[in-house]
Amino acid sequence: MKHLKKIVRVIVLFVVGIVLVVNAIIILTGRFYIYKGIKETYLKGRTGPTIYDLETFHTRKISKGDGKVFEFPKHPKYNTQKIPDDLRQYIEELETKALLVVKNDTLIYEEYWDEHNQETLSNSFSVAKTVVAILVGIAIDEGHIDDIHDPVSKYIPEFKNGSRDKITIEHLLQMASGLSWTESGVNPFSDNAESYYGTDLDGLILRQRKVSEPGKVFKYQGGNSQLLAMIVEKSTGKTISKYASEKIWSKLGMEEDAHWSLDSENGQEKAFCCLYAKATDFAKIGRMIMDGGKYNDEQIIPRWFFLQMTKQNDLMTEEGIPNYRYGYHVWTYRGNADEVIYCRGILGQYIICIPSRDLMIIRLGMKRKDDFVIPEHLKDDEEYVNGVKYQVGHCLGLFQYITLGKILASETAAK
Repeated sequence: MKHLKKIVRVIVLFVVGIVLVVNAIIILTGRFYIYKGIKETYLKGRTGPTIYDLETFHTRKISKGDGKVFEFPKHPKYNTQKIPDDLRQYIEELETKALLVVKNDTLIYEEYWDEHNQETLSNSFSVAKTVVAILVGIAIDEGHIDDIHDPVSKYIPEFKNGSRDKITIEHLLQMASGLSWTESGVNPFSDNAESYYGTDLDGLILRQRKVSEPGKVFKYQGGNSQLLAMIVEKSTGKTISKYASEKIWSKLGMEEDAHWSLDSENGQEKAFCCLYAKATDFAKIGRMIMDGGKYNDEQIIPRWFFLQMTKQNDLMTEEGIPNYRYGYHVWTYRGNADEVIYCRGILGQYIICIPSRDLMIIRLGMKRKDDFVIPEHLKDDEEYVNGVKYQVGHCLGLFQYITLGKILASETAAK
């Protein structure tokens, strides 16, 4: 009994010691946002953000306006297809919450899991980055931003200091700014964590340092998207939510208002993530992409910008191979006969567009697979690298969702 009490006492002292050390680190580094992160994750039995954090933060509405609502017509064989057992097991292990498949502008399959339903607003995570990029293109076309090659410092004067004045808007769109932003989904001391749980996005962005030459290497960083949103706001005089409402949400026949998380009450939108919308409204963003940036007969995304946006930029990647996967804040996959354009979020949020097949897959959920990487021992194997180069950087789940969409579309056509 005495031995047991001693063990308990040691454990208690150990836990108290850890708490004291963590508190000391937080206080000494000024990272008070970690308290909110702990409160909203570990104290709720979670390990990180979820797609259901809408009520956790202050938000700003993205109004759908008073325009006519568009609803995807349902195919006569809607939901008559069967997902193969192996693929169903796969998507359910990844805690899929919504799956929509649209073929020829018609809804052929729709399924929701658990408490998620047709009316649920969920977190886009990095799908929001694509929305920001679209707004940049529109702002250029409307003359608010003079040129895509403008230096960031033209709109954010603080970037005139030091060597950051060589970073351009295009560098931000390409994810090639060379800034110091630390991108991590698990590190509580990363800029990602501070941007999600902190209360001073502007301050965080303005503290970023240039650590490498811009325009050379693709490096995915949420801070680039946040800077772009700041530029849009500075140039238009409107919040990114207001501008998104006017130029996108009110024009695509959305069913519901969307909401963008803020860093504080009446603060800044977390433009790098955190746009909450219905699955069917996310699908309407895909519908616009499928039609080359148009909605019905109106060109929403300027045509010149859409072509550049969906073109792989001429950069090297951190893996040491050319960039085959990213345009202006949108992903592209050209590893098979069908070009795929898609938006994605960290927990496997997908708007997957396959224009050649007039096929679109929307997947929302709580987990995702890792990205495909070249094994270290094969990096010098030229034949192997050449064979897999188009897969590098794409989440392994992407290929399964594409396969699933094609199967369901094929079954619909065959019946």
